[in-house]
Amino acid sequence: MVCRLYVAAVVSPPAPLVLGAIFTYAIRKKFHADNPVRGVMRFADGRRERRLTDQEYRAIGTALENAAFDDMRPAVIAATKFMILTGWRRGEVLGLRWSEIDLDRRTARLTDTKTGFSMRALPTVACSVLQTLDKTGDLVFPNKVGEIMVGYRKSWLKIAKLGDLPDDITPHVLRHSFASLAGDLGHSEATIATLIGHKGHSITSRYVHTADAVLLAAVDAVADKTMKLMGQPNLNLESDQAQPRLRSDRPDIESAVWDGITYKEVFS
Repeated sequence: MVCRLYVAAVVSPPAPLVLGAIFTYAIRKKFHADNPVRGVMRFADGRRERRLTDQEYRAIGTALENAAFDDMRPAVIAATKFMILTGWRRGEVLGLRWSEIDLDRRTARLTDTKTGFSMRALPTVACSVLQTLDKTGDLVFPNKVGEIMVGYRKSWLKIAKLGDLPDDITPHVLRHSFASLAGDLGHSEATIATLIGHKGHSITSRYVHTADAVLLAAVDAVADKTMKLMGQPNLNLESDQAQPRLRSDRPDIESAVWDGITYKEVFS
């Protein structure tokens, strides 16, 4: 069989990128034996990755508070917060299963990601988010009938509207912002890539069951900074946690407040 590949003279993406994709498809279909574009240097395309500003972090914190008061489903709010605190891909978060999580070791072992099997360190605050959820099935963030949340985009647009966020802020921007913030805090490129499961740097060994102390400390630092930027209490610091009071010391007036993770009753 003879396969002729035609490429337009003018293309928007860089030519090596387009040709590489074409030859990859041809190899998969057994039309061609190799990819002659492999190894060709690709020049920067001049695009700048979008990241959140400090004001936008605070706006997202406000949006999540408003979403809770607006009776948005807890699983939607929790999935969004988990996305912000981990830098995971949207599909990884929405497809997360309880069977993949070890809360005691603060480790997730994802069996099916864009890059295959991947192990991730979990921030303490993200574990706190998970602990507020009811286990109604294996999916951590299910839709109303217990299946994968396929309509999340509409929910995200609603959250963005509640925080008056710009239209160009997407779940991918949350991921890039996590990585950028990790860089601001001085973490290495390899550490950052491992935290977010970037291709070529994620922990893929099926014989490793626990994230090491370095990764746990790094992911905590980024998540804690994220919480601070969103104007939420840092649940890892004792000074930010409400101390229990004796029943005899508690006044009779109660109120419900948002603590950055869920609602809780406090005494004024």
